[in-house]
Amino acid sequence: MSKPLNPLAIAKLLGPSNPKLDHLVRFLNTVRGTDKVLMFIQYWSKILIWLLNKRAGGLATKRIQNFAGPVSDFRILLRYYGLLPMVQYMNYLEYNKPASKLALAIERVQNLSMIIYYPLEHIYWLSAHDVLPISTEKSDRIGIWSCRFWAAWVVMEYGRLYEQYRLLKKRETGLLKRIKAGDIETDEDPEAEMASIKAERSSIMVNTIINSGYLPLTAHWSVEQGLISDVWVGVFGGIAAIFQIKAAWQATA
Repeated sequence: MSKPLNPLAIAKLLGPSNPKLDHLVRFLNTVRGTDKVLMFIQYWSKILIWLLNKRAGGLATKRIQNFAGPVSDFRILLRYYGLLPMVQYMNYLEYNKPASKLALAIERVQNLSMIIYYPLEHIYWLSAHDVLPISTEKSDRIGIWSCRFWAAWVVMEYGRLYEQYRLLKKRETGLLKRIKAGDIETDEDPEAEMASIKAERSSIMVNTIINSGYLPLTAHWSVEQGLISDVWVGVFGGIAAIFQIKAAWQATA
């Protein structure tokens, strides 16, 4: 008598342990990971729609739009708790101050901009879905002002990243001088320190690219008539999405 067919037996092909699958599950189990995948879909769909429209996409274009709309909407809803991490970080920042006064000042102002941004975005979303009785005109103004505070954060982020790079360069120079002079403590690991510096430099580069993707978007959404076409929104947002996924993936390794 033959054994009954087990339709799940194909799972054995993955082996008793699959680190890549485990990593993917960890990544998607985080709000950040899921949000960045949806961000990728949201922005790259705009590029796909543009390409299809050049070839008379018709029904395919409409279907992609029907999918991308709820994705974008869900991403806003997913940020419902966004104010709480900002309050948490404000508290952390005051007890764990950055290495320079400039960095501290920048991060304080950035936090303030986000404290204003999140409630405005929440009000805009609730009014857009007729949860709050606010007129469309007033709702749109609230949405524009929320993006202006986000744009302020993005502009200040360049200053924060530059200051982070300046301090990192100073740290690297000091370490190299001590290595050259043989002034290394017995409990120090210069190779590990250099690896840490390299990783932080890479992080600064990735965050600069992400920020550069957000800059034209926030400027575009901060004015009533906009500044760029929908396909360019897709290009800049798509670039930011790729590097956001990269950063979120590494964070869940």
